[in-house]
Amino acid sequence: MGFVMGGLESEAYDREYGDVVLVRRILSYFRPHLRAMLLVAVMVVARSGVDTAVPLIVSRGLDALTGQLPGGTILTLVGTVVALSCLSWVFNYFRQIHSARVVGDVVLKLREDAFAAVTRRDLSFYDDNPTGKIVSRVTSDTQDFADTIMLVMDVLSQLLLVGIITVVLFAINVRLALITIAVMPLVIITALSFRKVARRVTRRARRVLAKVNANTQESISGIAVAKSFRQESAVYEDFDALNKQAYKVNLARGLTLNTIFPLLTLTSGIGMAVVTYYGGLAAASRILSPGEWFLFVQSLNMFWFPLSSIASFWSQFQDGLSSSERVFALIDAEPRVVQDADEPVPELTGEIEFRHLRFSYTGDEVVLPDYSLTIKAGEKLALVGHTGAGKSSIARLIARFYEFQGGHILIDGRSIRKLNLAQYRRHLGIVPQEPFLFSGTLGENIRYGRPEASDEEVEEVAKRLGGGEWLSSLPKGLNTDVGERGAHLSMGQRQLAALARVMIQDPAILILDEATASVDPFTETHIQEGLDLVMRGRTSIVIAHRLSTVKNADRIVVMAKGRIIEEGNHDALMTSGGHYAELYDTYFRHQSLEYLELAGRLIDEG
Repeated sequence: MGFVMGGLESEAYDREYGDVVLVRRILSYFRPHLRAMLLVAVMVVARSGVDTAVPLIVSRGLDALTGQLPGGTILTLVGTVVALSCLSWVFNYFRQIHSARVVGDVVLKLREDAFAAVTRRDLSFYDDNPTGKIVSRVTSDTQDFADTIMLVMDVLSQLLLVGIITVVLFAINVRLALITIAVMPLVIITALSFRKVARRVTRRARRVLAKVNANTQESISGIAVAKSFRQESAVYEDFDALNKQAYKVNLARGLTLNTIFPLLTLTSGIGMAVVTYYGGLAAASRILSPGEWFLFVQSLNMFWFPLSSIASFWSQFQDGLSSSERVFALIDAEPRVVQDADEPVPELTGEIEFRHLRFSYTGDEVVLPDYSLTIKAGEKLALVGHTGAGKSSIARLIARFYEFQGGHILIDGRSIRKLNLAQYRRHLGIVPQEPFLFSGTLGENIRYGRPEASDEEVEEVAKRLGGGEWLSSLPKGLNTDVGERGAHLSMGQRQLAALARVMIQDPAILILDEATASVDPFTETHIQEGLDLVMRGRTSIVIAHRLSTVKNADRIVVMAKGRIIEEGNHDALMTSGGHYAELYDTYFRHQSLEYLELAGRLIDEG
């Protein structure tokens, strides 16, 4: 059992809600549809009344056959039964249509809320939680919630039917009705005893489905890597093991949920046998007429089935509650990036100041222990240092993607925690090392940061990079389909597209996170021309592994273990012979023109 349930622990943001809290919150989604729900209720009442009337009419027909009613009424009763059956179908048809529409609207709203919550989450949230598991909550769990709501609709209909039939049973024979009612608590107790077990197994089923989705998403995204290392069989084995775990978890869930109904049927069968025995004695003693006895037996059948359904519903309902619990936990997840105010952000000059900043991703290892730095408006600043020095963390904190634990970040003299984030980020332009392009055309991706931009503006920006030569190599220019994640473009073309996307936004602060580290020298020349253009007159923070983007900086800040150990321009730092000079000799010198010319001469000389 340990293997079956292994790895199915809750996520860090998961929480447990009581049944009453969940039901109350679910009902809040139905309030805007009160009129449609009332119509559904009317249809339910009408159908329940018609279904209850049919046995009454059949009972009258039996009495007519035994001579207790005039024989001419039989054809009338038969016609009435047919008419009522058709009417029952009509009522049920309209109930189903309106129920489906209401449930569809509710699930639409729930899914919109869940996806909106996903877009609001901080980047740290995605560091801790696999994408596939998040997708599972937005898609699979909301759909399971819809299925449960339809179950609720059916149960409400059956609950009303039980109420009507109870009145009929007491009208026929009070003693037999009391015997029937006496068995009800046993049925309800049997069903409720499964409630906690059902919640537990359904919660595990939801989690294992999320794991399967996460594994599938990761495997397909990384299939190129798997193929290059010939690890297709290993990928399959991982999925197969997880799939078998999902099979065992869902088998346990199925056994639990499918056990309750047979037990309830057995319990109600015992009650049925007792009532039938005493009812038969009453009919033989002529206390009941044949029609009344038929009516009682039919009513008893109509009574026990919905009652068993209602009782078993409490176990099956846990499936829907587990799904809604996971969706609400996603919606209610506490943000780590918390703003103290929501002040509007006008045009920025781009001055950035760090005051004794302390930052850690996880709380265990401190990345920036006590960081202080002022970046002047319009300054071109380069951050250099070994991997893990904290360079990219600086960029992410400026973008307010992560929460810092101490100190202050000031933008134009205002605390970054007081700014309206949506407005603030419109003044930021970020070009990452590995640009992400969305499925669609190249023009649509360039326009992404400024949807209102015209086709002429998009084309003008694209042609300013490398003279537009990169566009001519594409089959349809700006109308070229870039494919998923930009798969139809080269790395250099993707980087140029990302740079054009930032240029059309015209940001006050530009962050270049190793933007030329993954391209060839020829493409880097085109990108560098664009970088010089877009950085002109803007505050620019450059995290670079390339000499060309470092030498041209107004100031170079050298970092090690989250601290500033040197700063100055290229010539001053080289003259001082410190850590930067060492980095230059180790990483940058081979990129210089003089180095390349020397290497070329040595090769020519043999």
